[in-house]
Amino acid sequence: MRAQLVILIAYVVILLAISWWSTVILKRGTSNRTLNYLLAGRNLPSVLIMVMLVGLAVGGASTVGVAESAYTMGVSAGWYNAAWGLGGIFVGLFVARHLRRMTVKTVPQIMGQMFGPWTRFFSVICQLLVMISITALQYVAGGAILTALLPDVFTLQQGMLASCAIFIFITLFGGYWASGLTNLFNVVLIYVGIVVALVFGLRQFGGFESLLAQLPAGDNWFHPVDGLGLPRVLGYVAVMVTMATTTQAVSQICFAARDERMARNGFIIGGIIILPAGFLCAFFGIMAAVQFPELGPAGASLALPKLVTGLTPLVGGLFLASLWAADISTAVGLLMGCSTLVLEDVVKKVYRKPLQGSKEMLVSRLVVLVVSLLSFALALTIKGILATITTALALTTSFTIAILAGIYLPRIVKRAAGLWLVLASLALWLLWTFFPSLRVLPHLIYAEWIACGLILAGFAVFAKEPAGDIFARTKEQDDEEADIRRSWATLAKPSPAPKPL
Repeated sequence: MRAQLVILIAYVVILLAISWWSTVILKRGTSNRTLNYLLAGRNLPSVLIMVMLVGLAVGGASTVGVAESAYTMGVSAGWYNAAWGLGGIFVGLFVARHLRRMTVKTVPQIMGQMFGPWTRFFSVICQLLVMISITALQYVAGGAILTALLPDVFTLQQGMLASCAIFIFITLFGGYWASGLTNLFNVVLIYVGIVVALVFGLRQFGGFESLLAQLPAGDNWFHPVDGLGLPRVLGYVAVMVTMATTTQAVSQICFAARDERMARNGFIIGGIIILPAGFLCAFFGIMAAVQFPELGPAGASLALPKLVTGLTPLVGGLFLASLWAADISTAVGLLMGCSTLVLEDVVKKVYRKPLQGSKEMLVSRLVVLVVSLLSFALALTIKGILATITTALALTTSFTIAILAGIYLPRIVKRAAGLWLVLASLALWLLWTFFPSLRVLPHLIYAEWIACGLILAGFAVFAKEPAGDIFARTKEQDDEEADIRRSWATLAKPSPAPKPL
C-alpha cells in the first residue's frame, strides 16, 4: 500500500476518533445542547481559541491558493496570510473582549440590535454570501490536494466530494467542540508538514542558491512587495483586518470564548502564529514555477500538490495530509458559522414557535448539510482562489465600520445608517463582480471603505435617531449566562469522597 494512502487513512481515523469524543463532550457542560453544539457552551479556553483562529486562517486559500499566486508573483503572495495574522492581532487588541461581552450568537444579531430587523435580514444575506463563497474554495483546494496525493484514486471532482464528506461528518456530529479539538491536532500537523516539506524540497534543488540560479531572469521573485504591488498588499491588509473583525466564522470564536481575557489572548497569539505561513507556502509556488513551467497560469492551482508529489512518499504524504488538514480546519469553522447564522437569524424568525432540544439540534444539522451541498455546487464554477476570496471578504466592510463605531464612537452612529451601509456594500460587490469595466480602484475594499465611511458620516450629520446600544442585553441572554455559570460551578465541584465500608 502506498505511503500516501496509509498516511491519509491514519489521518481520517484520527479525525473520526476526535469527532466521536466531541459527541461525548457535547453531552456535558450547559443544559442547552444547541449552545454546546454551536458555541461549545461558551467555554473555549485560550488555546482552543488560538487553534480555531489559526485553523480558520491557514486553509486551502492560505496554502494551495498562495502557492498558486506565488507561481507567477513570487514570495509577495504570502501577504495574504500575513494580512490574516495582522487581522487576528487587531481583533485581539481592540475587538475580541467587546464581542464576548455582548453575549450574542451572530453578527447580524448585533446589526439588528443597533439598526433594526431589515438591517439584520440583509446582514444575513451578506454574511452567507461571504462564507459560502469561502467554503466553496475549500472544496476546490481539497480536490486538488487529493488528486495530487492519489491520482489513481481521485479525480478533481471526486477529491472535492471526498473533502465535502469529511467536512460534513465532523461538523454534523461533533459541532463546535469537534472543530476546536480537530484544529488542535491539525494546526500541529500543518506547521510540521510545511516545514519538513520545505526543507526536503529545497534540498532537492540543491539549496536556496541553486533555486535562485534556476529561476527565470528579470523577475524579482523574492521581493516582499513587487510581485503583488503595494496597492494590492495594502488591499490584502485592509480586507483581512475588515474581515477578521466581523465575519461570522471569526466572530463566533469570540462568542464561544470562556471570558473576555481568553478571547483577547487567543486572538493575539493566533495572529502571531498565522503570520509566517503564507510566506512559507509561497516558496512552494516559486519552486513549482521552476519545476513545472508547463502548468502556466491556468494550471497554477495544481502547483503545490504537483511539487509535493516529487518528494519522498513519506514526506510528500505527510505534507499533503497537512494541506488537507488545513482545508478541513477552515471548512468546518465556516460550516459552523453558517449553521449558527441560519438557525438564529432565519429559522427562528420565520418559524414563530420556539425551537427547543432535539428539534433545534436537528435543524442545526440540516443546515450544515444544505450549506455544504450549495457550496459544493458553487465550487464547480470557481477558478482563481485568492481573487475570489478577497473580493467576497470585502462584503464585511459595512459590519466592521458599524460595529467599530458602535463600540468606540457610539454617539455618531444613527439608526437610519445601518440598512444603507449593508445595501451599499452589497451593491458595490455586485457591480465589481459583474461589471469589470467599472473597476477603477486596485481592489474592491477601497471602494467599500470610501462608500461606507461617507454613508456613516452623512447620517451622523443629518440623521437624529441614535442607533441602539451595542451592549444592550435581553433576558434570554442573561438567563443563558446564568445557566453557563451554574454549569461551570457544577463541573468545578470536587467529587464527593467515597463512603467508608
